[in-house]
Amino acid sequence: MRILVVEDERSLCDALATILKQNKYIVDVCYDGIAGEDNAMSGIYDVIVLDIMLPGKNGLEVLKSLRQAGVSTPVLLLTAKSEVEDKISGLDLGADDYLTKPFVTGELLARIRAMTRRKGEYTGDSIVVGETALDKNTMELSHKGRSVRLGLKEFQLLETMMANSAQIVPKERLIEKIWGYESEAEYNAIEVYVSFIRKKLMAINSDIQIKAVRGVGYCLESST
Repeated sequence: MRILVVEDERSLCDALATILKQNKYIVDVCYDGIAGEDNAMSGIYDVIVLDIMLPGKNGLEVLKSLRQAGVSTPVLLLTAKSEVEDKISGLDLGADDYLTKPFVTGELLARIRAMTRRKGEYTGDSIVVGETALDKNTMELSHKGRSVRLGLKEFQLLETMMANSAQIVPKERLIEKIWGYESEAEYNAIEVYVSFIRKKLMAINSDIQIKAVRGVGYCLESST
């Protein structure tokens, strides 16, 4: 799962990125509202952590632009303790939740998990397609008592495909989400990791398989 953190306090922003990466999230950071809005408009993120007080363009303005553009990515606003009106305005503009600074790391992670559950991508700490489950804490893939642990890139790729199991995921989107915008990763890198994942799906006798859509990307098919 990919998260965008938009926060102008660089020490806090970098600390949040480190914490999220330690919890197996892919993280991009921006230090001002203009760059944050530009990144958020891409639609590649699963959650946006957005501070309200930002240079260039404040968080509420960014949020308003996103919702007007039809970007429905869940947004967690970071607010100052006393700014009740900002919290109300943010929720009215389409924020999914807010967190008051200073906050405890555990609460941040819990709120992110809650937002992704509401989005319908996760059941607890697992993503389930058919009868196959992917545990995002242990990176284990399991089916009817059999399990296998995935490598980090395998986990990130399969997590993205399982979270979007009802649609074709373009190769370009996979590269952006897993390797990032500036990456020089090529399509054959994805094909190598998909091959590894397919072997592990077979090893646990999974009821899902990865289908390649020629010239486009990949989708999941379930036999149940």
